[in-house]
Amino acid sequence: MTLTAPTVLDQLKALAQDTRYDLVRHLAQGERCVCDLEALLGLPQSKVSYHLNVLKEAGMVAAEQRGKNVYYTLKTAPLFLLGGQLLTDLFPDHPGLTHQAKSVC
Repeated sequence: MTLTAPTVLDQLKALAQDTRYDLVRHLAQGERCVCDLEALLGLPQSKVSYHLNVLKEAGMVAAEQRGKNVYYTLKTAPLFLLGGQLLTDLFPDHPGLTHQAKSVC
C-alpha cells in the first residue's frame, strides 16, 4: 500500500471544522495529552481522538504514546507552508505570488 502526502485540500478540510481548529489553537501553545484536550474542549475522549486522528492524517499533528497516555504536538511546518501551497495550486502560472525576490524567508 502506497501512502501519499496530504494535499492542500486535505489540510484545509482538516482545519475547516470548528473542533479541529480549536485543537490546533490549543496545540499551538505546546504539547498536550488527550485528557488535557478533553478538559479544554469539554468533549469525550472518543470525539477528541477522532478529530486528532483527522489532523494527524492531514500531516498537521504528531502523536507519541507514553505509558497509557498519548501526547500530541503541532507540526508547524505544514501550517507555515499551507498559504504558499494554496496560492501555488490556485495560480500555477504566477510564481511571483509565492516566490518573491526580497522575501525574508
